[in-house]
Amino acid sequence: MYHRVGNFPGRVKSHGALYCHLPRFKAQMRMFAWLGYQVISLDDAVAGLAGNIRLPAKPLVLTFDDAYVDFLEHAAPVLKAHGYPATVYAVSDLIGKTSSWDAGVGPDPAPLMNAAQLREVQDMGFTIGSHSSSHLRLAQQSDERIHSELRDSKHALEDLLGRRVDHFCYPYGSHDLRCVEAAAQAGYLSGTTCQRAAATSQDDPLSLPRKAVSRGDSLLGLWWKLRFKDRPKHPAIRRPGHMPGHATP
Repeated sequence: MYHRVGNFPGRVKSHGALYCHLPRFKAQMRMFAWLGYQVISLDDAVAGLAGNIRLPAKPLVLTFDDAYVDFLEHAAPVLKAHGYPATVYAVSDLIGKTSSWDAGVGPDPAPLMNAAQLREVQDMGFTIGSHSSSHLRLAQQSDERIHSELRDSKHALEDLLGRRVDHFCYPYGSHDLRCVEAAAQAGYLSGTTCQRAAATSQDDPLSLPRKAVSRGDSLLGLWWKLRFKDRPKHPAIRRPGHMPGHATP
């Protein structure tokens, strides 16, 4: 799980999980190849976890929350050089604006990709997913608002991109069973959270964990996360009746 990639001033000390300095990002992408990880698409990961295709021995999925402009400027060229797929999650009501949810509570709002830039990213072979309509903490919202945030963002992005949007990311990782069921009703194939763990076939595909990459992570630290950080701190949320390891209709 990445957010921003670029060259950031040394004074940025808070919200480290939002930042990855470009030289470190380049080194991390090289490290994945050195360690024998095979970067696969989120589509293939979901199909593999459901048992529909065979996954490689060391599969790895790269996701980027919020669709910052610096993904296109800095991350995309590095990913393309390695032939790595990735999924970028966009906030549909804030396309071409800034990460206004940060104003007054976190880092300065940063530019988000506009419609043309998102289409360019898609044309480069990357996947665009939904990060809701307005980047709210969904578990704190009414049932009606949860459904509209997931449904309306999906429709808006599909209209903009001319392609199905199958993947959702819960803003802040905030989700509960209502959110997972809303994702299923909206027609998403996956939902990613901020649970720090490796995804397995035992997970509901609409509440998949991820491993966050922070500004201060050394290569050794990232290797440790990849190799050992496999247990979430909290029980995963699953839909009643969902069968782990089986395809979801």
